[in-house]
Amino acid sequence: MIRFNHATFTYPKANAPTLRDVTAVIGPGELGLVMGLTGSGKTTLLRLVNGLVPHFSGGLLSGSVQVDQLDTRQVRPRDLAGVVGYVSQDPTAGFVTDLVQDELAYSMEQQATPRAVMRTRVEEVIDLLGLEPFRQRPLATLSAGQAQRVAMAAALTLHPKVLILDEPTAVLTPQETDQLMDVMRQLANQGTSIVFITHKLREVQAVADSITVIRHGKVVGVASPQSSQTELASMMVGRPVSLTVDKAPAKPGPVALKVSDLSLVEPDGRVVLDEISLEVQHGEVLAIAGVQGNGQTELAKCLMGLIKPTGGTITLEGMALDHLSVRRHLDLGIGYVPEDRATDGMVGSFTIAENLVLDQYHRPPFSQAGWLRPTVIGQNANHKVKQFDIRTTSVDLPITALSGGNQQKVVLARELSRELKLLVAAQPTRGLDVGSIEFVHNQVVSQRDKGTPVVIIATELDEVEALADRIAVMYRGALVGVVPAGTPRSVLGLMMAGVPAEQAFAQTNATALGRAEGGLVT
Repeated sequence: MIRFNHATFTYPKANAPTLRDVTAVIGPGELGLVMGLTGSGKTTLLRLVNGLVPHFSGGLLSGSVQVDQLDTRQVRPRDLAGVVGYVSQDPTAGFVTDLVQDELAYSMEQQATPRAVMRTRVEEVIDLLGLEPFRQRPLATLSAGQAQRVAMAAALTLHPKVLILDEPTAVLTPQETDQLMDVMRQLANQGTSIVFITHKLREVQAVADSITVIRHGKVVGVASPQSSQTELASMMVGRPVSLTVDKAPAKPGPVALKVSDLSLVEPDGRVVLDEISLEVQHGEVLAIAGVQGNGQTELAKCLMGLIKPTGGTITLEGMALDHLSVRRHLDLGIGYVPEDRATDGMVGSFTIAENLVLDQYHRPPFSQAGWLRPTVIGQNANHKVKQFDIRTTSVDLPITALSGGNQQKVVLARELSRELKLLVAAQPTRGLDVGSIEFVHNQVVSQRDKGTPVVIIATELDEVEALADRIAVMYRGALVGVVPAGTPRSVLGLMMAGVPAEQAFAQTNATALGRAEGGLVT
């Protein structure tokens, strides 16, 4: 059970409370969803449940937060072990061992759990979350989705009465998301109270028992899981929100980006990219779809010069890119939104203002005669904060003080604020709320309409359908096919499983015909 009794929380030196008079209850065996815009206070709310915020931030909490009859103001996080399991937006930040199996045993070791009990429980969570193929894998080698499953398994080892999941599906594929939802429902049926945050409206109707919507730190309503996606989006944003991208048909020009026979082979012989060939025209969005881990990430990094391909060529307007430095790529006008913003998109120890000029700090007006111009950098940051609705009290704060969604906005603001000859964006709306997604999608379409060639890499078919003028599908490092926008999801799903485009269309048509004939017979 989780109970918020008029909880108000204020961070030190903040101009206003992050949470304002929050009252809500999530009972035993209930799946409670918390929805709200980026920066609305959702993550702070969950950290209060885990006893983290009052003890480590120095903030002021009035009212109370009770978890299984414990007041979180009066206990330390370690006192909640076995009561609360918490999985953050960035699960890898909490890993303390090297191997998956060791990570699962770590929490129980800290509680002096008997070895026999430990072994049994590790096997239970491995089986529950399908981690058998990874038990001896180094944590550093896991994909983002695999790491998320390990973090959740580690949280479950102590049989918590309350499970807290902060954006649990942000890094999961559709298949992994379905598996997670099944696990969440199974745990709830066993009596576990689960509270989770998500921005994906499709997930709401799938599992939630109750939906609490907060805006600017206040509860603005409790919605039914049967509420439409449009209704939920409007509650979060406080205004009508369009869940579709309003865009005119593309007017593609000449070919701008050409990738020919691009290959990438690891030292151990594993083929990551298998002779990829594709073209992107001026003024079009090419979306690259596929289940995560099929070479899309490496393709994006090759396009940006972060990885040198083993073979093949990449040209932009006739200029070869495959052996140029990352700095040269940036100077040529290539914008890059990385899949992993924490590693490739920002410098955690730098301020928000500094992160907004990482690719331009050496140029006027941000520097002069080799010296940085802090005033100009600050003015630029304040302008971008307003333009991109980055929720912060000061641009001089370290970027790590922002929520994950606001960090993503900083990366997008930086990359979309200069003249681009090519935009490469991997998972550009990962972790963003519906209002921010609407804004980002419009920005991408605006780039396309300026004539910029755009490559979007997305695992979410909603995003592919919203933005793509053409869709390329990858499977096991190879290009399965390129199909037009509007291709049915059933066809795309087959292609994502490795079925060639022509065969996928044929199978879908045959299935549809069989259903129609069956209907006539009956």
